[in-house]
Amino acid sequence: MLFIDEVLISVKAGDGGNGCLAFRREKFVPRGGPSGGDGGRGGDVVMVATEHHNTLLHFRFNPEHKAQRGRHGEGSDKTGHNGHSVELATPVGTVVYDAETGELLHDFTTPGDRFIVAKGGRGGRGNARFATSTHQTPTEHEDGKPGEEHRLRLELKLLADVGLVGFPNAGKSTLISRISAAKPKIADYPFTTLVPNLGVVSTDDQRTFVVADIPGLIEGAHEGHGLGIQFLRHVERTRLLAHLVDVSETGRDPVHDFEVILAELASFSDDLAKKPMIVVATKLDAAQDPKRIAALQRLARKRGLPFFKISSVTGVGIAELKRAMAERVLAPSDAPASEKVSQ
Repeated sequence: MLFIDEVLISVKAGDGGNGCLAFRREKFVPRGGPSGGDGGRGGDVVMVATEHHNTLLHFRFNPEHKAQRGRHGEGSDKTGHNGHSVELATPVGTVVYDAETGELLHDFTTPGDRFIVAKGGRGGRGNARFATSTHQTPTEHEDGKPGEEHRLRLELKLLADVGLVGFPNAGKSTLISRISAAKPKIADYPFTTLVPNLGVVSTDDQRTFVVADIPGLIEGAHEGHGLGIQFLRHVERTRLLAHLVDVSETGRDPVHDFEVILAELASFSDDLAKKPMIVVATKLDAAQDPKRIAALQRLARKRGLPFFKISSVTGVGIAELKRAMAERVLAPSDAPASEKVSQ
């Protein structure tokens, strides 16, 4: 399935039905009088958060959504039927913006959350509503009001407690496959991960937290290089960043890689750069030069960041890292990010 995390859609609520102009002319109603009924109200367009979708793909191929208009009023004081509303299922974590102004309209953070994105128009009044003791044969009646119409931008931000960031091939996918049931694609070439992956991690006391594996960044990502920073929105809600740095004999400098990723995070958002972070030296099984690990550890200590050394292949350090993540994102009453928004 394609992973689509940003789409443009058009929504149009139903127009209100027109009020009716009518008079009673029955044989045994000698005085007659106005009998035009009101028009029905137009249907709304409502978005509803659901856990049954994890991508905005269904909006990509169906970008226009219209609710039913209200029926017109009729004689004999008959009010027109209200138009049927339309409900649009959207993944939890979707943020709705007005595409024209950029205004934030709503943030869907919990399953079942409902928000009216376009309100139906009010039905017009029939002429019976205008009758008074001094105006007994009114011919006034109203047209229904038009329903709201909007162009919306939907942006999906995955809900996770821990976000894994780092250069391509830093070991993020291998780690998430080791600590959770997630099965991301793993291979020895850049940009193996093309979409974010989510994994649910269980602790020894049966509590859980959610980890997001974010596609690798490279230097200049904020300028559109590589995959750019299109996926960094998915770690904006996280409570903790785990910064994975490859310390194996790859020819790359771990300290330089670490500083580059920090700069890219800061270029995306000051808040993102200030999030709690732990530093994780990966691929310990393939590391032959202790100086590379020591240099990264000194930098982490200088910045006051916790430091861990792991090998996802041999399992060295995995238990300690998982325990450290849990301690930082879980309290006894905490629920996983799929059930709440991380603060």
